Amino acid sequence: MKQRLAAATLCFLLIGCATIESAPREQPAPPLSAEARKLADIFERYFEKYLELFPLFATQIGDHRYDDQLSVNIGAEHRARQQKLYRETLEQLSAVNTKELTAKERLYHETLVRALRRREEAMKFPGYLLPVRQLGSLPIEFPLLGSGNGSHPFRTVEDYENFLKRIDGFELWVETAIANMREGIKRGVVQPRVVVERTLPQLEAMVVKDVKDSLFYQPIKRLPAQFSNTERDRLTAAYADAIEGKIIPTYRRLATFMREEYLSQSRDTIAWSDLPGGHDWYDYLVRSQTTTELTPDEIFQRGMDEVGRIKQEMERLRERSGFSGTLEEFSFQLSKTAPRPFSSRDSLIKGYVAIWQTVNPHLGQLFGRVPTAPFEIRTIEEFRERSAPSQYWSASPDGSRPGIFYVNASGIEGNPRRASESLFLHEAIPGHHFQISLQQEQKDLPRFQRFGGYTAFIEGWALYAESLGQQLDLYKEPDQYFSRLNSELFRAVRLVVDVGLHRKGWSRERAMKFMMDTTMSGESGVALEIDRYIANPAQALAYKIGQLKISSIRAKAEKTLGAKFDIRTFHDEVLKDGALPLSILENKMDQWIEQTSR
Repeated sequence: MKQRLAAATLCFLLIGCATIESAPREQPAPPLSAEARKLADIFERYFEKYLELFPLFATQIGDHRYDDQLSVNIGAEHRARQQKLYRETLEQLSAVNTKELTAKERLYHETLVRALRRREEAMKFPGYLLPVRQLGSLPIEFPLLGSGNGSHPFRTVEDYENFLKRIDGFELWVETAIANMREGIKRGVVQPRVVVERTLPQLEAMVVKDVKDSLFYQPIKRLPAQFSNTERDRLTAAYADAIEGKIIPTYRRLATFMREEYLSQSRDTIAWSDLPGGHDWYDYLVRSQTTTELTPDEIFQRGMDEVGRIKQEMERLRERSGFSGTLEEFSFQLSKTAPRPFSSRDSLIKGYVAIWQTVNPHLGQLFGRVPTAPFEIRTIEEFRERSAPSQYWSASPDGSRPGIFYVNASGIEGNPRRASESLFLHEAIPGHHFQISLQQEQKDLPRFQRFGGYTAFIEGWALYAESLGQQLDLYKEPDQYFSRLNSELFRAVRLVVDVGLHRKGWSRERAMKFMMDTTMSGESGVALEIDRYIANPAQALAYKIGQLKISSIRAKAEKTLGAKFDIRTFHDEVLKDGALPLSILENKMDQWIEQTSR
């Protein structure tokens, strides 16, 4: 573990070094109307209470007032507080006279109302009975938080003391999780066996023999030089005691429960629809993740249509290349003639740095505004790399923590790989790092919007960003362009397999076969993906649905505006209000198209 962490190469990059015209100076905002002031007060009260309820989120966005807290958000008391906040805020919003608001104020009012109604709807389903899975659950994310590589700061003595208090909160969270899962067993709301099997190794990796090998000990190995010897000795002893007396026993207790009690009670079925009330629950998840009213059947068909369209584009590329074999043979030929892949983590990261250096000079052709937040490229930690895909973690708005593009380099020594241009565009620039950082840097947004997000918009934008590669001087190699098409195909396949798994009775094996046959991907990577969809239903639908909506809005703007269409202005308009539900985004952009056409 120590060697693994030491080998992770850090690449600190400033996105602000791109040569792009400065944004025009905005005129001072006119005085707020009485209704607008009322609305702003509602926004602020809501967000302040939300931060109190979710202190980890507060830390993530750079608000450190609650760094000593870790809420048990799966507990009955906390869920009741959530419901109260959502209900009261909706009542307050309903009392606002929206006719006296500006168009932008109405946009934010509508966005928050929609979000709160969705959250109220979510409370009807017993998600709290399924608190542990191989990704996106606190026991899996907590080691990153405590390693010094996550959002919790380790700069001052108080920072170190605060995390010791969070360890106490984690103990209570795990106790509640175990109690909830026992209740879930009684009610038939349990995880599929494959999810438990994916999760167990990650939990067991935290049960180390020597506290110095724990990820939670890493901050002690990097104690700031300005700490006094007394402080260093005290914190070292406190962390050793906390790891040995709390962290390790808590993970051991959770792992033992999962292996000896929960695993035998986990279900052999995998469909969310097979849970009690699961049919309606999955429908809700589809609506929530896609921010549309599309039904699972409609999404399934869109997926099949997109698979056909992208396959045709691949065939056209094969024909232009003069290759007479099958697509699978063409893919193999391209990979065989491509530049040599990387066989070490360090060299892979350098490959991604080279992509950034290519993209940077061309950003000004597509965007009028760029963010200033820095980011790092790292390889995913060993304990989670077998279950976690490459991913992005956002920067803190105060600049104290960069955005992080995590690259999965599992087994690279024996299975060399290339730096993927489409993956960089998706996770970093102009994808997640670009969009999320730009949103968080816009201080004129209401804070719930500045720090909020919708998967369909965020992932839809990132997938759309992959299509901009040629304009950013990428995809010159046929292998990289084919890889980009396969990346898009992968997201189209997700529409099919997610609905297939959770609504149409597909087995895990059938879903894997469909994905392998369609995307020409290997079994191990496909298994990781399919198990992700089993554990986190409907989330994977958001990518393609969001990208299709953004692309259709662009096509409409290009057709309507003709010579008036400017790609820089279009992109800036899409991004300037932050992530939005797709229906609200479309309405906003329709108004922009109409105004621009005059």
